[in-house]
Amino acid sequence: MSVPHVHIPVLLAETIAALKPRENALYLDGTFGAGGYSEALLRAADCRVVALDRDPAAVRRGEALEQLYAGRLTLIEGRFSDMERLLQPLGVSQLDGVAFDFGVSSPQIDEAERGFSFRMDGPLDMRMGRDGMTAADLVNTAEETELATIIREYGEERFARRIARAIVAARPLSRTGELAAVIRSVVPKDKSGIDPATRTFQALRIAVNEELDEIDAGLAAAERLLVPGGRLAVVSFHSLEDRLVKDFLRTRGGDAPKASRHMPETNEIAPSFQVLTRKPTTPGDAELANNPRARSGRLRAAERTAASAWGEAA
Repeated sequence: MSVPHVHIPVLLAETIAALKPRENALYLDGTFGAGGYSEALLRAADCRVVALDRDPAAVRRGEALEQLYAGRLTLIEGRFSDMERLLQPLGVSQLDGVAFDFGVSSPQIDEAERGFSFRMDGPLDMRMGRDGMTAADLVNTAEETELATIIREYGEERFARRIARAIVAARPLSRTGELAAVIRSVVPKDKSGIDPATRTFQALRIAVNEELDEIDAGLAAAERLLVPGGRLAVVSFHSLEDRLVKDFLRTRGGDAPKASRHMPETNEIAPSFQVLTRKPTTPGDAELANNPRARSGRLRAAERTAASAWGEAA
């Protein structure tokens, strides 16, 4: 059964400010969700927005907004890693700005039937789209060592081996409530008050949706499509996501660790981005009071230079 939800975009004002929307420009919202960033862009300037979401439910919910901004908002079902192919039928090969919000949307979390939440019992699904394996497929077929690796690396969970062993012993599992109970039975509560199932559910969701590979591919695609002076704004919600964004922008911004000063530098590539946020922007007290889910949000932004994208550089 669904729970009523209100999705509040995280760091919305800061993200729009970073993108600097202007008249007649074209922006990509790579993670449409409930449409908060897209609508804010459309209100901020007489611009156009193409929005992507791999979740067909999000696309259906966005149809009313698409009609409201007819001719200015185009909504497409698909992965942001595939943005170049998805934009081709529109004749789009250049963008003035790209926004990403890598968090799971409130509708996904709050609808038990989607299987993202350990707080409500539902089918063990966790897919953002409608293709690929489910979380049930993963936990019921993976070897114990594979499960432990996923939980340790994607959930940064120190009890990963213990959890994997318990999952294998309890198989088959088909409900989020069943899985959460298994995890809670072997992981002690800590002083933080965070549910013991939190990190394992995060890890399985990342694995099911190939989220980290998506981020790598999406950032590289944005680099290729952004015009000189175009802006990239990325909101992430956990350390694995933020580290990928930070490392991408540090490298593309020419701030990667240099080789030894005793060795000659060869084939140095010109920076393709100017980083605008040396440290990530985080939510202020007012936003946290209004939206507790914003607490882990981190915004990083950069401006595209005139240099070639790194994959295209000679």
